[in-house]
Amino acid sequence: MLAEENLREKIKELSCLYEISKIISDSNCVNPEALSKIILATKNAWLFNEDAVVELQVDSYSLSTSNEKNFRIFQQSNILINKIDYGYIRVSYPDSLYSQKDFAADEQKLLDMIALEIGNYVEKYQILERKAALQKIIERINRLNLLGELTAGMAHELNTPLGNVLGFAELIKDQNSNPEIDTEISVIINSVIYAREIVKKFLFFSNEMPQKFEVQEIKPIVDFTISSLNPTFQKKQIKNKVIYKNETITAKIDAVQITQVLFNLLINAIYASPEKSCITVIVENDSKNLYLKIEDQGTGIPDNIKQKIFEPFFSTKPYHNGNGLGLSVVHGIIKNHNGEIIIHNNVPTGSIFTIRLPLS
Repeated sequence: MLAEENLREKIKELSCLYEISKIISDSNCVNPEALSKIILATKNAWLFNEDAVVELQVDSYSLSTSNEKNFRIFQQSNILINKIDYGYIRVSYPDSLYSQKDFAADEQKLLDMIALEIGNYVEKYQILERKAALQKIIERINRLNLLGELTAGMAHELNTPLGNVLGFAELIKDQNSNPEIDTEISVIINSVIYAREIVKKFLFFSNEMPQKFEVQEIKPIVDFTISSLNPTFQKKQIKNKVIYKNETITAKIDAVQITQVLFNLLINAIYASPEKSCITVIVENDSKNLYLKIEDQGTGIPDNIKQKIFEPFFSTKPYHNGNGLGLSVVHGIIKNHNGEIIIHNNVPTGSIFTIRLPLS
């Protein structure tokens, strides 16, 4: 009779493992429905299954075959993925009716095997999710590479005709004596210069601009940029202040590109700032990095677009006041310098752009 009972229990255990294996194979992702079926199949395999409660904690899921939480007699097996504890599966009995002796030794072995199956199940879909995420990253990189190649090609092709238009327009302006035509020619020249600036930014964006990394003093670069923009500051009646925590900082950079970064950020700060406000540039360093901070008292950047401002062609400015490439160029240059740029809110109003660049 005992042998017959043991056989019945073995059949229940094998049926349980088969059912769990089928549940997992029929599932296309880790989901509560599949996990609920697994704990129900586990419950049915235990000797006193009518009184058994199965609990499962794995990853972000927490499931149980009962709402009763006062069961103190239990067997448990931890769910491991790459030797990391991801949860557990537990079978409990009410301590008022059962003792630890009512669990069979084979039931613990079965629970260990179920925990192993669940661990493999979760790990499989973690790997698939990582592969899918990696594939998306690769596809995005490929699209960006293609965009960079197209952008560089377009920029090179546009440079020659724009140069011709600008040259002939300046020649006509020099030889013209009609004030009305002179005004119209000036519009053409300014439009071509604007177009060439866009082409230059295209080239920065596609990383086609030549780079020349040398150890440079930072103070002359900042001073030059500020002095170049002094007429713009005065026109908008905006003050500027430069604070050097260390006037002798040197870093291995491309001076032209860092000038472009400061120029773009300061132009944006001036555009966003009200009259009689102040824009502050802070230059400091630690043992490994140079920090450039540009603080304005302007309108600030709403939280819902902070993640978008470095995207190509994204702009909050009216048409012809911005082409949406300035900050993407800034981001690209900083990235090429192995640095980073972070945005914070200024208090009480405005924005703070913090640039971190390695000193070497």
